[in-house]
Amino acid sequence: MNLSRREFLQILAAAGVAGFSLPACARLGAASKNPGDPYELPPKGNVSILHYTDCHGQLLPVYFREPHVNLGVADMNGRPPHLVGKNLLEHYGIDHPGLLSHAYTYLDYVKLAEHYGRVGGFAHLATLVKKIRDQRPGALLLDGGDTWGGGSGTGLWTNAQDMVDAQLKLGVDIMTGHWEYTFGADRVREILENDFAGHIEFLAQNVVDVDWGDRIFKPYTIREMNGVNVAVIGQAFPYTPIANPRHMIPEWSFGIRQREMQDTVNDARAEGAEVVILLSHNGMDVDIKLAQVVDGIDAIMGGHTHDAVPAPLEVKGPEGGICLVTNGGSNGKFLGVLDLNFRDGRIRDYQYRLLPVFANLIEPDPDMARYIEQVRDQEVTFDGQTFNMKDRLSEELAVSEDLLYRRGNFNGTFDQLICDALMEQVDAEIAFSPGFRWGTTVLPGMPITFEHIMDQTGLTYPAVTRNEMSGAMIKEILEDVADNLYNADPFYQQGGDMVRVGGLKYSIDPTRSIGERIADMELNGKPIDPNQNYVVAGWASVQEQPAGDTGRKIWDVVTDHLRDHETVSISELNEPKLRGVEGNPGLSSV
Repeated sequence: MNLSRREFLQILAAAGVAGFSLPACARLGAASKNPGDPYELPPKGNVSILHYTDCHGQLLPVYFREPHVNLGVADMNGRPPHLVGKNLLEHYGIDHPGLLSHAYTYLDYVKLAEHYGRVGGFAHLATLVKKIRDQRPGALLLDGGDTWGGGSGTGLWTNAQDMVDAQLKLGVDIMTGHWEYTFGADRVREILENDFAGHIEFLAQNVVDVDWGDRIFKPYTIREMNGVNVAVIGQAFPYTPIANPRHMIPEWSFGIRQREMQDTVNDARAEGAEVVILLSHNGMDVDIKLAQVVDGIDAIMGGHTHDAVPAPLEVKGPEGGICLVTNGGSNGKFLGVLDLNFRDGRIRDYQYRLLPVFANLIEPDPDMARYIEQVRDQEVTFDGQTFNMKDRLSEELAVSEDLLYRRGNFNGTFDQLICDALMEQVDAEIAFSPGFRWGTTVLPGMPITFEHIMDQTGLTYPAVTRNEMSGAMIKEILEDVADNLYNADPFYQQGGDMVRVGGLKYSIDPTRSIGERIADMELNGKPIDPNQNYVVAGWASVQEQPAGDTGRKIWDVVTDHLRDHETVSISELNEPKLRGVEGNPGLSSV
């Protein structure tokens, strides 16, 4: 069902009368003159920061389902962002069903997605950015990273040029990075020295030379806004060389570097900064702890973990100051707007909204829309083949009978499709697929296009592998990944979700320690023998020359699988049995 903007606003007005979304908007601080327009947001104060993050190369509007599992452990249990479904809505006072409940949760996803339509799209985001900026002189637009890569055919085929030019058109002022580095150090330098020069500042205080410890990127910048000196510090993803191939950035060292962060904040303050903003790609749990141990940060505009958090978490710093910690969702689905009222030497008040970008509600910006059409409708040569990108992406491969999605701690139906394709195509007993958080959603009955496949697999290291692994090694891998996700200390969490598994069954207790979380491993109803070898397929190895490389790329494997089957039906999701998390508000049944 596709609605015009006028029809959509009429429905919203009716929903408000019925008591659905509009009271929720009010409780979230929406200062709207027109209750039918969720984008009417008068400014408050004299410092305004606009923020989006983790769009993963998505230029067009998409469907994107929020998770039904986002578990928090230890001090993170029950605290944002580890709230899903009704627990999240109750915490923030959002009614269901409604525009905001659909944006922030998975509840009644298919029904509401068919009703409200797609989200995001740079042409629609551009219109919203211009509208908000027109009301806020000097407002800064921050890009939190994961913009160039990880989940886009056009991004891969143009070597990130599609997104670089889109950022320039959008008017981005400052950005930091993560998946950007998977295009390699030389390509990053080329973009910064040419495309970005004089337009966009790329900041990262925590990336240094391996040998000498010198910073690779500028750590912070100070901009004057309405008479207020505002510092923005950049924080790239700390574990890039572990989560992604080190050989692509061999001379760069990363890390959280909290002591250096404190020094950077102090330097910015000494230079005259009155407000300090951290543009972070740490993930929200790491940002919360960082706000607790580093003094002098006023707000953290966060990304990496794709958490759509409706309101900032007010975190007390080591000297008693308050830091506002936010996280801005993903896939171009949200625009964060932070207004600060700075008077007499300090912040007196603030207003924050995480605005969902509904394509049916926002007219696309004509200039950006033309650019997107042009960049997609061009011939490229990639991997020895020349083709039109738009034609290639629009190829229909099969039809899905079920909802296909990725986001969630353990498995998604699209992940299971990838695992099924791996096991079938390379003749394996077990399949491992990375716990990536990017990847768009396909509604039941929709054709699965090649673009959907690239949304899930379009990265610069796509090799498919086939190896023999002992049962003991399989358990060790699962334990290691689980510790990255559920370590009680956020500074030891390396981001991402649990590796997706095909064929193998197991249970997990996230509350236990490493080596004790994984149990009940079985294959075809038989316990996994730690001393027996099993054939395991996988992809996205971070090794420069992956062991067991089959010579095939993941998108080809999934495409061949879909062509063989024509329809996809995933009636039962292969998720592990969860133990020790009863009553956890980050867990909800589908």
